[in-house]
Amino acid sequence: MTATTEGLSRLERRKAETRREIIEAAFTCFAEQGYHATGIADIAARLGIGHGTFYRYFENKRDIVEHVIDDLIGRIVDALGADNAPEAVTTLEGYRAQTERIGAALARIFSDDPRVPQLLLSAAGIDDAMRERMLDLFATTTPLTAAYLEHGVRLGYLRAELDVEPTAQAINGMILGSVLVGLRDPAPERQARLSAAIRAVMYDGIAAR
Repeated sequence: MTATTEGLSRLERRKAETRREIIEAAFTCFAEQGYHATGIADIAARLGIGHGTFYRYFENKRDIVEHVIDDLIGRIVDALGADNAPEAVTTLEGYRAQTERIGAALARIFSDDPRVPQLLLSAAGIDDAMRERMLDLFATTTPLTAAYLEHGVRLGYLRAELDVEPTAQAINGMILGSVLVGLRDPAPERQARLSAAIRAVMYDGIAAR
């Protein structure tokens, strides 16, 4: 590796670190003052940076929310790869184990920083476009979940007459409900019990007889 390459790597790392610091400061300001009452000046002042530095990384404070949503989507998609991909299992037992892994991965994603789900819940009130973005986010998860159900129906370990799309929406609704519960009661034991309960409902309701 050349000195130039090393220098660029350090620069990129520093830029990523600064982005994270700006997001952290914005989260704190949003929590203390509310999204609408927070200005760029508040975020910049908390970090001790100028407005120009902020605008090198984000267009505005709304852009920070977009970044958080994009990051969340990326982490969820990553959690659904490899052994957790829809086609990775071929039996109901394998599906049980897979959904347990996925449930644990999602719990980690949302519990890593409780401010993320809190921000997502309030994001719909930012403006009409963001409300549509949030609705689109939840709509996007339907085909992801449906892919697992379609695979199970095709292989015969889920009911042949399963109405896939609304079932996927119902499962996602339970997952969203668990996220809401986690905001009030983030205890790992509680989340583990809730995750197990969701899986029990899934298996009893959609398993082939």
